[in-house]
Amino acid sequence: MTNNEVLLDVSGLSLELSDSDGNYFKVVDNISFKIEKGKSFGLVGESGSGKTVTALSILQLLSYKTSRVISGKIMFNHPEKGMINLLDLAKSEFRKIRGRYIGMIFQEPMTSLNPVKKVGWQVSEILIRHGVLNSSDSKKRVLKLFEEVKLPSPERIYKSYPHQLSGGQRQRAMIAMAMACNPSLLIADEPTTALDVTIQKSILDLINELKDSHKMSLLFISHDLGVVKEISDNVAVMYRGKIVESKSINAIFDNPSHPYTKGLIACRPPSDGKPARLPVIKHDDLIADSNNIYIEKYENVKSKKFDIKKIYKTDPLIQIKELSTQYSLKKSLMGKVTHSFTAVNKVSFDIYPGETVGLVGESGCGKTTLGRTILKLIDSSGGKVIFKGKDISKLKSSEMRKIRKRIQIIFQDPYSSLTPGISVGKLIIEPMRVHGICKNEKMRKQKVLELLKNVGLEEKMFHRYPHQLSGGQRQRVCIARALALNPELIICDESVSALDVSVQAQVLNLLNELKEKFNLTYLFISHDLSVVRYMSDRVMIMQNGEIIEEGEADNLFKNPTHPYTKKLIDAII
Repeated sequence: MTNNEVLLDVSGLSLELSDSDGNYFKVVDNISFKIEKGKSFGLVGESGSGKTVTALSILQLLSYKTSRVISGKIMFNHPEKGMINLLDLAKSEFRKIRGRYIGMIFQEPMTSLNPVKKVGWQVSEILIRHGVLNSSDSKKRVLKLFEEVKLPSPERIYKSYPHQLSGGQRQRAMIAMAMACNPSLLIADEPTTALDVTIQKSILDLINELKDSHKMSLLFISHDLGVVKEISDNVAVMYRGKIVESKSINAIFDNPSHPYTKGLIACRPPSDGKPARLPVIKHDDLIADSNNIYIEKYENVKSKKFDIKKIYKTDPLIQIKELSTQYSLKKSLMGKVTHSFTAVNKVSFDIYPGETVGLVGESGCGKTTLGRTILKLIDSSGGKVIFKGKDISKLKSSEMRKIRKRIQIIFQDPYSSLTPGISVGKLIIEPMRVHGICKNEKMRKQKVLELLKNVGLEEKMFHRYPHQLSGGQRQRVCIARALALNPELIICDESVSALDVSVQAQVLNLLNELKEKFNLTYLFISHDLSVVRYMSDRVMIMQNGEIIEEGEADNLFKNPTHPYTKKLIDAII
C-alpha cells in the first residue's frame, strides 16, 4: 500500500484525559490503523473503549486543558499538501481542514445542531466560512444537498428549526452539513444508535450511497458489530483504549481471534431459537488484560419454553379495553381544546400472569404513551384498564398510588430516572417507605441489600451515587427499585436500548431470571425487534397509535401478514 492510496494513517497514538482533580489517565493506548482512499473503516467498541475520543482527536475537538497526546502521529493525505501530521497544526490552520476536508456526523443530532438557528442557515454557514460559496449561492447548494440526503420538502426543511424535525430528518440534515464541502474523509460517530430500525437502515444505505458517489473515505464508529458489517470494508475492535483485533469485516465475522470480539458477536440475541440465557462477556474489571476475558455460554441450559395454552386458561392479569390517549395541541382563549393529536387510538389487549408481551413500533407510534397511560402517568381520553378484575382507569390519585406498587415501570434512560444527589440505598428505600414495605428502616435496608444481590450488584453499591455507576449498573439499580415493592407486572420501556451489547445481554438474562424467581409478568416495549423476539412470548406491532398485528413471537416473525411488520423485519440488521 503506497502513501498515495492511504488517506489517514494513525500510528502509535496514545491519549490521556484529566479528571476534576487534575489527575491524568490513559484512554487511548498506542493504537494504529490506516484508512485507504474510497474505503470504509469501522472502529468498534463499547462505552469507554476510546473510539469516540480517537475520532475527536483526529479533528482536534478535545479540550487542550483536559487532554494531551502522549505519543503518536495522525497523518492525513491533504489534497494540496500531501501527507501532513494533524497533531502539528495550529488551531488556525486546523480550522481550514475541519469541515472542509474532514467532515463529521455526531451521535446525537439534536445536541449537535444549534436550536435557535434555522437548519438551512447552519449548513450554509459551513460553505460560507470555508469560502466554497458566497451567501447568495449557498442556498442553492444546500437545497441540492437536502435532496441528495433524501429530505422531504427541502425548502421547508431549510426554513425549519431543529426541534421541528424528526430524529431521522435531523440526522439527515447533519449528514448534509458534513457533506457540504465534499470532504475527503467522513467520520460517522454512532450515527444510527438512537434511531429506529427502518430509519437506521435508510441512514446506512444513504451513507453508503454518498461515499460511493463522492468517492470519499469513511471512518464509521459504533458499538454494534452488526451495524458495522453493513457499511465497512475493514474493522478494528477497541477494548479499554487498545485495538485488540483488526481485520477485514468478513474475516472478523468468519474467524474472530480475540475473546472480546467473539463476545461482541455472541452477545446479540440469535435470529433463530431462544436460549434460556444469552452468552455474556466476563472479565476482571481491575485488569485490562485480554487473558482475563472469556465468554460465559451456558451451554447446558435448555431453551426458553412457554406453554401459552396453559396460561390462557387462567384469568388475564391486566386487560386493556379501547384505550385512547390524546394530547392537546391548541386551546381557545377560554381553555377549550381546539386541536388535538391522538397518540393511542382505541387499543385493546390482555396480558396473562407469567407471560412477557412485546410491544414493538418506531418512535412516535404511541408505545411509550400507552405504557404510561396504563399506569396513569398520562391521563387517558377513553377506554378502560382492568387490573385483576378492577377498572383502575378512573381511580383517584390516592387510590392509584396503592395500585402502582403492584405495577412498576423501568424507564429507558437509567441516569435520568435516578436522583443524582441521593445514594443508591436511599433511592430504593424511598418507595418502600412511601408504600409501607417492611416494618422499620433496619428491615428495609436488609431487603435492599438482598435486592442488590439479586440484581447482581455488591453491597458496597448501597452507598454509591448514580454518577459513580456504569450504565448497566444504573439500570440494575432501577430494576432493584421496581422489585422493592413486590410488583406483579413490570412495564419495561426501552429498558436496554441505551446499553452496550454485552451489558444488554446481562440485563436481558437478569430480567428473565427475576421473572422466574419472583413470578413476574412483563410488558416489554422496544424498537429493537431482535431483542423483543428473544424476550417475548407474544408480540404486538404498533403503528400510528394502533395495534396492527399480534401473535406468538416466533410465528409472527416467520410469517408476518401486515406490510408494516414485514418492513420492520426486513430492516433487522
